[in-house]
Amino acid sequence: MGPITKEALIDFEEALVREFEQGRIRAPVHLSGNNEDALIEIFKEVGPSDWMFSTWRSHYHALLKGIPREKIWDECIRGNSITLCFPEDRFFTSAIVGGIIPIAVGVAAGVKMSGGNEKVWCFVGDMALETGIFWESVKYAHANAYPVRWVIEDNDFSTSTPSRETWARPEDDKTMLRVLDLLGVPYKYYFYKRKYPHQGIGKWVAF
Repeated sequence: MGPITKEALIDFEEALVREFEQGRIRAPVHLSGNNEDALIEIFKEVGPSDWMFSTWRSHYHALLKGIPREKIWDECIRGNSITLCFPEDRFFTSAIVGGIIPIAVGVAAGVKMSGGNEKVWCFVGDMALETGIFWESVKYAHANAYPVRWVIEDNDFSTSTPSRETWARPEDDKTMLRVLDLLGVPYKYYFYKRKYPHQGIGKWVAF
């Protein structure tokens, strides 16, 4: 199977939207959109034996990692969209903000101790970037030369809270990235305007 295309990524999520609209997915669904190009470029560096640690918004990551579409689809239909885990494919996620970060560092420590050459990729959002667990983990991994590659996905929102307003930062402020640059931490960053709301497909119901 060759590299997955942008069209295939979009088609997968649009199919999920149809299932969600018809009530066949009775669980939270977090969708991507408008970040296909950035992820396709990043995944050109991901090896087949690399470890992947993602968030609750992980459909694209799983597809680009090479996990079969049907396998991911079945889990989403069963209601596991935000907790996709495929140990046999070295792919793990967590719906807890920051929950996956120290696990990624622990796996990276194991890779180094065992003499492996695979990398550990850890995806975080722009608000997870602000958390203490992120910085503690980054510093520990960097100090021990663990093979972690951090990917920061910035859509400027934490749930429905604008990130820069929350932290009283100007729109173009990249203070946290400058700290990573100063430390020499291996990371990738991209910004995108999200296509869908934090959860679901755009229809909000107040209870």
